[in-house]
Amino acid sequence: MSVPTAATAATTTPALPFTALVGADDLTSALLLSAISPGIGGVLVRGEKGTAKSTAVRALAAVLPDQRVSPGCRFGCDPDRAEGCPDAPHTGSPATRPARLVELPVGATEDRVVGSLDLRKALGDGETAYQPGLLAEAHRGILYVDEVNLLQDHLVDVLLDAAAMGRNSVERDGLSISHPARITLVGTMNPEEGELRPQLLDRFGLTVHVAASRDPHERAEVVRRRLEADADPVGLAQRFADQEAVLTARIAAARELLPQVELDDRALRTITRVCAGFDVDGMRADIVTARTAVAHAAWRGGAEVLREDIRAAALLALPHRRRRNPFDAPGLDEDLLDALLDEEDPDDDPPGGGSDDDGGSDEDGSDEDGSEDQGGDSSGPDPSGGSPEDGSAEPPPQGPSDQADRDPADPPAPEEDPTPATGAGAAPEATASATTPYRTRRLELAGVGAGPSGRRSPALSPRGRTIGIHPAGREPGGAPIHVTGTLRAGAARRASGLDPDRRIAPADLRHSVTRGRESNLVLLAVDASGSMAARKRMGEVKTAVLSLLLDAYQRRDRVGLVTFRGQGAEIALPPTSSVDAAAARLAELPHGGRTPLAEGLTEVARVVARERIRDRNQRALVVLVTDGRATAGPDALARAQAIADAWGHTAETVLVDCESGRFRMGLAADLAARMGAEHIPLEQVAASGLVEIVTDRTSPRRSAA
Repeated sequence: MSVPTAATAATTTPALPFTALVGADDLTSALLLSAISPGIGGVLVRGEKGTAKSTAVRALAAVLPDQRVSPGCRFGCDPDRAEGCPDAPHTGSPATRPARLVELPVGATEDRVVGSLDLRKALGDGETAYQPGLLAEAHRGILYVDEVNLLQDHLVDVLLDAAAMGRNSVERDGLSISHPARITLVGTMNPEEGELRPQLLDRFGLTVHVAASRDPHERAEVVRRRLEADADPVGLAQRFADQEAVLTARIAAARELLPQVELDDRALRTITRVCAGFDVDGMRADIVTARTAVAHAAWRGGAEVLREDIRAAALLALPHRRRRNPFDAPGLDEDLLDALLDEEDPDDDPPGGGSDDDGGSDEDGSDEDGSEDQGGDSSGPDPSGGSPEDGSAEPPPQGPSDQADRDPADPPAPEEDPTPATGAGAAPEATASATTPYRTRRLELAGVGAGPSGRRSPALSPRGRTIGIHPAGREPGGAPIHVTGTLRAGAARRASGLDPDRRIAPADLRHSVTRGRESNLVLLAVDASGSMAARKRMGEVKTAVLSLLLDAYQRRDRVGLVTFRGQGAEIALPPTSSVDAAAARLAELPHGGRTPLAEGLTEVARVVARERIRDRNQRALVVLVTDGRATAGPDALARAQAIADAWGHTAETVLVDCESGRFRMGLAADLAARMGAEHIPLEQVAASGLVEIVTDRTSPRRSAA
């Protein structure tokens, strides 16, 4: 028996009609093309918060044509297509239902997604029956995942299998079943909250970057319609009802025309030339671009694929597939795209009707494409203008070296910088650039934790693979019921003659012991004062942080950065797994000035305590990079030593000693002893030194092997 509540979003009145959306041409185009040709593979919508991503997706279902379904089929199979349905053979006349949009919550359980044993029939009648999940409900419809980048990894694996095979196979709880699950996957995400797993990213056919308009008139219209929708949603829906009906009819017409659109050899070679020119991985980009170009031609009512169709398709299908560093801004070089589209094909002969040599067919094609591109370009400006050339990936200008590195380690005096007597404002600032990030070794804490789900360290959690069964009365909070274990316990009790009339008793309940992986917090606390000869060391620190983030976004780890200089400390990078946000923050990180060591330690303790309040099970490692000096404020060194003495169980800490010169005071070594931290000499801090230190600290001890 299916649960209809997940699919009701398709039949309720959307918050805003699809045709009432303002300033979202690229988003609506991508959604419509995916609806016309589900084989494209769905849409990933990236963008800042408050840009109507979810509103647009939910409004799409209302304009999709109705579907014919087999009568009595729990999976809504197409009556004109053999789909290997478990409910077959279907008898009776086909029925009609609205198109479905099923939402997959980020916190959904695996059995709710793939389906599970029907507990009502199992416990009531002793019958093994299948309860369809969200994949079954979304068959031939849209499966929408909001905040898809936060989806648990075991659910990502399920979606990857379903998207690749078009079927969902269930082997669990004594069930063995396979049913069709042809889904159009639509996901929305805010890149600031973390990146998407590469395997899942490639499964989205199209991607769109959405940004809020900077045009005051357009923004005013957005606000006006939003207020109207809040005040009178029914009235707004009626006002746009005719436009919605016209759009529905146009989608249906495009679907009818789709099989008749011609993709000739010339257009196909142009598509493959464009994909090869952008150096994409694999062949999926070529296939998706071809399908999208055909859908675009059907949408405009054309009988063949033209240049404008290929251009519109490439702008949607290639940005997330081209090879780029994780810190590069997403987008596509439109100048290169136009050059590839206009490039001569040596194997291309003019079609039979156009015998003009160079000039006739070429000029006719370019003129026609150029004029039509004016209209077709409406889907181009936003995604290209949203993020590729905002300059965020450019390194900041270098400051003057004579002032930036002004803490000479030559004099043996303990004070590092006699110049700034008035505080942080008088200290000259400079910035250092990170070099190319590198791949890190796996960071994994020893033992089994209980932190938030991730892909880092082993942990016992409510989500994961079942490795055992909790006896009755000893299950942890939130542990899922182990159905087969419970049924076996009930059967054994009845067989023993104890309470034979009762199928399941409270004492029969068994719960699963599940083991997955957790994410960890690596907090880098960096002395960015003048005494650190900061230019070189800050460049190394930035490179290490970016490299850790590159590994972190793949493994759901979190990395933070606290810096202290001048008269205080600041959180330069809050704990995050967002690569793009990290690159922008770190590029502008300044250095120079006195050393407020006490303030730095206090800020680190605050960050760790705050993160522990958010999740007390999250394990943290602090990497403190300093030479041990403290020169900012009265009794600076004594205050820092007092905080270090009370460090206790604040967090596991590694202290990287950056003291240099012939005369070393041993302040960092003393600080490490007071904090109970592991002391690492400066020689181990190289471009990869911090990563190696974190790895050595978090990996299981070699001596324990």
